[in-house]
Amino acid sequence: MKNYILDTNVLLHDPNSLLNFKENNVLIPIEVIEEIDRFKRESSELGQNARTVSRTLDALRAQGHLSDGVRLSNGGCLRIVFHNAKDNGHAVFGNNTVDSRIVTMAQAIQKKNAKIKTIVVSKDINLRVKANALGLEAEDYESDRIFVTDLYTGMFELSVSRETMNAFRLNGEINVPGGKKYFPNEYCTLIDEANPKRTALTKVDTSGTKLLPILDSKEGVWGIRPRNREQHFAFDALLDDRVKLVTLMGKAGTGKTLMAMAAGLRRTVLDREFHRVVVARPTISLGKEIGFLPGTLEEKLGPWMQPIHDALELLSDLNMGNESRRGGDLLRSGTIVVEALSYIRGRSIAHQFMVIDEAQNLTPLEAKTIVTRVGHGTKIVFTGDPYQIDNPYIDSSSNGFNYIVSKFREQPIAAHIELQKGERSELAELAANLL
Repeated sequence: MKNYILDTNVLLHDPNSLLNFKENNVLIPIEVIEEIDRFKRESSELGQNARTVSRTLDALRAQGHLSDGVRLSNGGCLRIVFHNAKDNGHAVFGNNTVDSRIVTMAQAIQKKNAKIKTIVVSKDINLRVKANALGLEAEDYESDRIFVTDLYTGMFELSVSRETMNAFRLNGEINVPGGKKYFPNEYCTLIDEANPKRTALTKVDTSGTKLLPILDSKEGVWGIRPRNREQHFAFDALLDDRVKLVTLMGKAGTGKTLMAMAAGLRRTVLDREFHRVVVARPTISLGKEIGFLPGTLEEKLGPWMQPIHDALELLSDLNMGNESRRGGDLLRSGTIVVEALSYIRGRSIAHQFMVIDEAQNLTPLEAKTIVTRVGHGTKIVFTGDPYQIDNPYIDSSSNGFNYIVSKFREQPIAAHIELQKGERSELAELAANLL
């Protein structure tokens, strides 16, 4: 049994965090309730989370006195605590900030219940440092952390005999050598043991036990020809109707957005498989904000969506002379729609090809909200680089992009590819590797 004291930022980050501490005591300082109350009027995600926490606490209040403790569905116990002058905590900090009061309260609880370990849980680094300075245990909230080094790349290599390679080319499929089971839609490069230059690009079927050939995209997709193995894998996932969710991870210049847009245009304009291509990206700026933007919603989104317009212009130039229209025409006709993620809650998006760019700037809850908007016949593609995060409230291990990759890797309707080689330019590739 342990006492977990939660900071405000934990509840605002994950309003369901109350249930993630197993059969232990979850203690919420009264100061945290006051801070939650100040956030609940906001229209942002923080406001939404604050209102969810308030409703959860109110439902628990109906089951008993929160000051005495209320039993949680996972076997734990929730209690609202406040600092009493008679307690043993000492105000060692000169100021009277909320953080200082929480740490002082934690110190008092630890002294009063020395046999029960008391742990302060906060996403605030300085609060954890303060707690540690007073001899208290402090932890980051990591239930939704997916470290980049732990993410699977979506690819693997297998060395096989010449006979196995010939059997694959003859039959169009083989059982996975060695009988090992892999994730559905995981991509594999078969290498001939006798001649390492002889290879075959394959993917694991939905059962995880067979290897199948990938779709041939050598002729290009909307003017884009794959330049490396990972891009061949990416186009296979993007063009496969059985795969409804695709995640493309890679550093700057690997072609994530360009390939997603090219595949979306082909499936929408040429194949008429979808009604339109919907493109969205988080409105998180790099560096200092420039203030409010004037004009209509479309005009306000202009600066944020300029990378999408750049990609469209490049695709139009590459596909000149073929059966296609300029990017501007596609936008005016509604074939390509630029959306704001701020207004996606409550929608049901059917028969559309969705591209969510810069998905590393999403929180896990935002990513869940987006995926649950997907209606019948819709395919959704997330592109992102966990090392290029501009959102100050998440990092490379707590972002929504990693969360989706990890949670969907065992699902037969999802595929993930890590693009490794930059193809934008020699300078961009050097900058991505050196800086």
